[in-house]
Parts: sequence; structure tokens; C-alpha cells
Amino acid sequence: MSHWIVSLIAVFIGFNLDLIFGDPHEMPHLVRLMGKTITKLETILRKIFPAWERLAGLCLVILMLLFYGVLPYGILFLLYQWCAPVGFLLESFVCYQMLAAKSLRDESMKVYDSLKEENILKARKDVSMIVGRDTECLDKEGIIRAAVETVAENTSDGVIAPLFYMVIGGGALGMAYKAVNTMDSMTGYRNERYIRFGFFPAKLDDVVNIIPSRLAALLMIISAGANGYDAVMAAKIFKRDRYRHKSPNSAQTESVCAGALHIRLAGNAYYFGKLYEKPYIGEDLRPVEADDIVHANRLMMGTAFLALVLFGLIKLFVILVS
Repeated sequence: MSHWIVSLIAVFIGFNLDLIFGDPHEMPHLVRLMGKTITKLETILRKIFPAWERLAGLCLVILMLLFYGVLPYGILFLLYQWCAPVGFLLESFVCYQMLAAKSLRDESMKVYDSLKEENILKARKDVSMIVGRDTECLDKEGIIRAAVETVAENTSDGVIAPLFYMVIGGGALGMAYKAVNTMDSMTGYRNERYIRFGFFPAKLDDVVNIIPSRLAALLMIISAGANGYDAVMAAKIFKRDRYRHKSPNSAQTESVCAGALHIRLAGNAYYFGKLYEKPYIGEDLRPVEADDIVHANRLMMGTAFLALVLFGLIKLFVILVS
């Protein structure tokens, strides 16, 4: 059997393992290991290059890609040569850990449950675990918007993009993508600490997400129609608002979600105590409600299944004709 077919099967298994198990907090996780590695390397590189923060950030990118791209590829290559079943099991596990559909749904639904219990303090705490903005002063509507936005945005970053790269290049390429995305989430802030150090991680993250974020948006429009939401409005708002964000990619799926649900997302937000002015995405056709978190998750899961089938069929076709 072709190595690439075996690798594709590993992606399918990893996808299903994620749906079943998600991210058990008691189990070691490769993405959390990436985060610890980034923190350690940042400390070391800032000491080595105290006056050249951009250079330090570039070195971070190079080292992370070596540790979580080149090294995993080498390990998987050797295992497939020496003991193919072990290589297959390891790649399936890697693919599982690179995906975040179930954990994204579970964590956002904690916010929903707290809101249904009318426990705003707990809802703020729950939403603070999945968003980067300050949450202490968010009201009920602000909490809902934050939860819906993070589900919509992470449909691309946490599900479709890693799936896209794993189908192309297996678990190792998926790990390389996730390393880039994790660097951006930790160092891509436009504040004094990271505006220079995080320059290269943020730019690379923009580049690697150009294609998957747009594929995610297009698939989410289809998912909207399949789930009974307004696909026409989703497409309209996507076309109009998909660049209403400092990142060229973040508003792609957010705009689709806002249009499909007839709500308005984004707007000004506080990060580390500082107000950042951001344009709105979508039309304020109705007030947001807690159930919009459920709707956003349905859109996310529908998009994930569509991507798995589409990417898998395209890869299988390429394998068979090559």
C-alpha cells in the first residue's frame, strides 16, 4: 500500500480520535509542549539578542520548525522504514493531537452552560480560557460574541488548516503548521513586548493561513446551507467583510458565521488593559443570544466534515493518478 494512502488513513483516524477524546487535560499534549518550548526559547533568545528582537523572533521560527517539523518528519520516516505499524500508530496520534474540533466545542459550550445558568461571573471565566482579549468587564452580549468569534476563527486555525496540511504532507507537516500557529498566538500581539519579537511568527502565520482560511470560509458557507442557516447572507457578508481585520485571514470565517446567523461580531476590544479599535463584522439584524454559541459549533463541525471529505477525495485522486 502506498505510503501516502497510509498517511491519509492516519489523518482520518486522527480526526475521529479528536471527535471521541478531544483534549484530556490530564494527558500530555504536543501543542502544550510547543507552548512551553516557545516560552523557553523566547527567554533564551532575548538574552542572546537583547537589541535585535526581530532577529530573535526569526531564530524562534527556525528552531521551532526544526523541532516540530523537520525532526518529526525524520522520526516518522525512519519508523515507517523500520517498523511501519509503529510509524502508522504514531502518525495517527500526531494527527489527533493537531486537531481541536472537540475541545473547541467543549470549551465554548462551557460558556453556553454558564450563561444558561445565568452565572455571568463563571461565563466570563470560561470565555477567558478560549479568547485572548480581556474579559473582566464583558457583559452577557460581549461574552457571547467573544465565544462565537473564537469558534468561528478557530474553525480555520484549529481544524481546517491543520487538516489541510496533514492531508498534503502527513502528521509532520501538520505539526509544522501548528508550531507556526502557536507561535503567532503567543507572540503575535501588537504590543511593546511583541511588536518586534513576534514580527516573523505573525507574518509566517499570515502566509500559511491564506489558502486554508479561504477554503474554510467557502466550506462554512456550504455548511450554513446544509444546517439550515442563511447561506446567501453568509456569502454576502463574507464578500463584504472578510478583510475587516488586521489579519488578512481572521475575518474570513468570522464574516461567514456572522452572515449565516444574522448577527454582528467583532468591534472594539481590550487586550492587556488597552483598547483596540476594530470594525464590526456582519449586520446587527438581531440581538446575539446564548444559542448562537451552539449555532457556531454546528457550523464548525459541518465545515470540518466537509473539509475531511473534500481534502481526502482530492488527495486520493492525486495518489491514484500519479
